[in-house]
Amino acid sequence: MQYYKPVEIASLLGISTSALRHYESWGVVPAPERAANGYRMYTELHLAYFRCLRAMIPGFGYKITYAVLRCIQQGNMDEALWLAGAEQAGLQEEKAAADQTLALLQDPEVSHIKGRPVSHLMSIGEAAEIAGVQPSAIRHWEKEGLLTPLRNPENGYRMYTAVHLRQILLIRTLRRTVYFLERMKELVEAVEQHSLEKAKEVTEHALGRIHQRNRQQYSGVHQLMELCAQAGLMRPEDTAAPSMSTYQGKER
Repeated sequence: MQYYKPVEIASLLGISTSALRHYESWGVVPAPERAANGYRMYTELHLAYFRCLRAMIPGFGYKITYAVLRCIQQGNMDEALWLAGAEQAGLQEEKAAADQTLALLQDPEVSHIKGRPVSHLMSIGEAAEIAGVQPSAIRHWEKEGLLTPLRNPENGYRMYTAVHLRQILLIRTLRRTVYFLERMKELVEAVEQHSLEKAKEVTEHALGRIHQRNRQQYSGVHQLMELCAQAGLMRPEDTAAPSMSTYQGKER
């Protein structure tokens, strides 16, 4: 069996040896054996863990990456894959929201989103359902000064227009970006004044970041599968392509 010194692993990954020790102490990679002199002896399996860790963090973040690697250490490959899959599904929802935002900004006359009509006046529940957010999120953004809904003069209920819907979608798209509250307010107010060019530019940039995270996630998943193979968790049928006889049998 080939062993690696900490400095060799660190050099391969472009990180410090102290980072290796931190990952080990946090329980996201298995503890290595020790040589007679007490030095750590890393194996190919450890290298696969570290490579997976470094590849997954950009697209999945620390929390999910650490949870996935702990599942692998427990031999629970399926749970690890479902955790990663759920994060990818969440990113797909972010992309759908960004696409909807851009569509509304490019064509203010859009009359349907997700098959639902964009009414002249909508309740908070209707606006939330179309935008794919919780009503509580809309109320929170109102408290932050990002939204100013109309009020029904008869009962005081909140009412939302197509302009409000564009604002809600824009906020949803940008809430995971580095935009600070004051900057967000400027963009939302620009939408209210029908000054849409800057909002379009920012949304397109956010969509570009989503595309980048998607690529990063697939890169991380590739290394995750490499780790599963190195850890002996893959079965032959998990990777083997169907034989020609399989297809021929279906054709009959």
